Amino acid sequence: MPDRNDDDLGEGPLHGIVVIDLSTTLPGAQATQFLADAGADVILVEPPTGSRLRANPGWPGLLRGKRSITLDLHDDVDRATLDGLLARADVAVTTMRPAAAARLGFTAGQLAARHPRLVMALITGWGTRGPWSGRKGYEALILAKSGVLHSKHQLTTGPDPAYVTTPYASFAAAQAAVHGILAALLEREESGLGQVVESDLVTGVGAYDPYNWFYELVLGRFPDAFQPMGAAFDQQGRPQTRLLYAMLIAATADGTWLQFAQTAPRLMRAWLDELGLSAELADPKWDGFPMLPTPELRFEWWNKMVSKVGQRTLEEWEAVFARDPDVFGEQFRTPDEALDHPQLVHEGRVVVVEDPDLGPVRQPSTLVHAAGRPLTRIRRAPRLGEHTRELRRLAATRGDGLPGTGEQQGRSGPPLTGVTVLELGAMYAGPYGATLLADLGARVIKVEPLDGDLIRGIMAFPEAGGAKALQGKESIAVDLRTPEGLRILRELAAQVDVVLQCYRAGAAARIGADEASLKAINPDLVYVNAPGYGIDGPYGSKPAYAPSIGAASGVSATDAQVVGRPTEDRDQLLGQARKLYAGGTVPAVQSDGMAALGVASALLLGVYAKRRGIELTDVAATMLGTSTQALIAHNTSYQGRPAQPRVDADFRGISALYRMYPASDGWLFLAAPAEREWAPLVAGLGDPGDLADERFTTRRARAAHDDALAEVLTKIFATRTKAEWEAGLTARDVGCVAVTQEPAERHMQGDEFHDAGYAVDAVSPIFDEHRRLAPLNRFSRSTTKPEAGCTLGQHTDALLRALGYDRARIAGLRDAGVVR
Repeated sequence: MPDRNDDDLGEGPLHGIVVIDLSTTLPGAQATQFLADAGADVILVEPPTGSRLRANPGWPGLLRGKRSITLDLHDDVDRATLDGLLARADVAVTTMRPAAAARLGFTAGQLAARHPRLVMALITGWGTRGPWSGRKGYEALILAKSGVLHSKHQLTTGPDPAYVTTPYASFAAAQAAVHGILAALLEREESGLGQVVESDLVTGVGAYDPYNWFYELVLGRFPDAFQPMGAAFDQQGRPQTRLLYAMLIAATADGTWLQFAQTAPRLMRAWLDELGLSAELADPKWDGFPMLPTPELRFEWWNKMVSKVGQRTLEEWEAVFARDPDVFGEQFRTPDEALDHPQLVHEGRVVVVEDPDLGPVRQPSTLVHAAGRPLTRIRRAPRLGEHTRELRRLAATRGDGLPGTGEQQGRSGPPLTGVTVLELGAMYAGPYGATLLADLGARVIKVEPLDGDLIRGIMAFPEAGGAKALQGKESIAVDLRTPEGLRILRELAAQVDVVLQCYRAGAAARIGADEASLKAINPDLVYVNAPGYGIDGPYGSKPAYAPSIGAASGVSATDAQVVGRPTEDRDQLLGQARKLYAGGTVPAVQSDGMAALGVASALLLGVYAKRRGIELTDVAATMLGTSTQALIAHNTSYQGRPAQPRVDADFRGISALYRMYPASDGWLFLAAPAEREWAPLVAGLGDPGDLADERFTTRRARAAHDDALAEVLTKIFATRTKAEWEAGLTARDVGCVAVTQEPAERHMQGDEFHDAGYAVDAVSPIFDEHRRLAPLNRFSRSTTKPEAGCTLGQHTDALLRALGYDRARIAGLRDAGVVR
């Protein structure tokens, strides 16, 4: 474990930045928690009755490190107090719907007039400009409308959508808000002006998918180009795709679920040798493995592998993992168990904070670490209104104002114009984090091996696998194993602002691309590590894939609701494995996407700290660390913690008023859990009938008779189409959407989502004109840069010429196999 003393932790890279937190929902809380963790002074504005967030079992983690003031925003005196706080603030964050924000004067024009240097972040469910902007933004409604619940259908035995409680959309919108805030603060250093920054849950959830967006694009445009992958399981629940061999989920002899990830051919060979199955492949019966021709053969081979894994205990498998670096399986853990992970403990990514009322509170440390430690010492969450008196005095004092640092008033263009990132890494999590900066105007130079990033060839259709992670970048193909290739890398590093490296622990140092080596060339460099597990430690050299990290962090178990020991019944075992697979391996939402969002936050934090004259070293945002951060509402633990709501056995929802129902032509999702939503819901349903029963007249009575209420609502909703219910209830401001029953990655490319602004048009050298996910932020002054991907080595010659290489020298490097 690194030598670390939390008492010695500094004030953080955002020390001196004042943030007014007006948010009342999870995405706002997670965004401002990140800012507080980085050292910002976050002032939580709560109503006299307290924030709704305090009802969340994870509130001590979500509200940590903040100061609390109680204000009634309907009271003129308290509104004046808020205005006084805003006058002294750098950032404000709100999760109000657009109309409510406008009523309080949080529009771009009003803020520019009253608080010209303020960066105001608006986090909404649906955005502020599309046809759905006025709707309630409950997480489940976004997951249902976007198609994510359909993509999780393998949690059930049939084709029906399945509800999950991992806050995918909320975490994405929170990190997108962090990106926008830091980008706007960087731009303010030049222009002297603040602006309004928007993020939303719909676009945010589109960031998770690593490659299926372009898989669906190709299938739609070239339906005969290649054979679709098909369902992972057949109607009998039997495994059907070769990926389920490479990413086998199996139980040990002593009852621990393991997630394997033997995705490369050499890894599969090593694993089959370890299982003692390699010799069996010589039997003609298995010709074509892993593409076996019949469901029966595929199921039979799966059974062989599961049985072999089950012959050894966890301790015996861990001995194998220690002995053979080509064989590795990760344990499935609950969110609480995840904080016992040896890598998190080694890195100090788990902290215990003493709370005067709750006692010790265990929770994740900061998402970003630097110098082998958390960014700051985690402080407890405030009591309601704990700092009201001192903050009222602060608001009443006249501030000197924050001086501008630039002369370009009203500068337009992308906020990261002038920032150059050099990307060293492969696949999705780290590289897509850099893509998010390219959308904000950064120049991103991707260094690839001569055969290209592996993600380019991960799908049968060339380039489709990597198209999303390559958006907006310049590609240089160079062999870093050669002295000439390493020289080119170092010449590039001398001219950039940021280096992002995503290798396993020790790999960057072995090729001479570690932080010390590159900072010796460019002392002003910001260097960010984005590995799977860490830059050192017991798991630092382990391969990290989305399913493995989903298992380790608790994401898979949260979605799958699989707890306890595996069953010995083979049919039930298959059902549990199917659920765990759907929990962590479905491309639409998984840990790769979570990690990418965290990488972008780390990159921007490093750049902004450097701009403020603060030097950060060994900056690291890991896949495992970010995924546990996403679950902070689930894994913050203390004595007497209330239970998190659990999904019902059919994966329909968590209560009668927050769940899916079958309409006459499909499924709808109802989200009306608040007391004030009951009356308009009943009115929208027409004749109240059984809803007038005394069992449902009060909130407490409805909770006591939740199953009965669900039965009544089931009968009512079956009488009309899902579109009719969506239109009628939405008109009464009740949360209700028709559940999309096609893959999210396909649905979000459709005209409806394109016209609403969640997808935009781009032109690619591979795919010509096509639709891609819109940038995760919108700005009131700045613009974004949503470009398409690049081909392998497309910019090699141009980049070398910019370094001073002439045509003959470039040709010589190409002939020598140094560049492509």
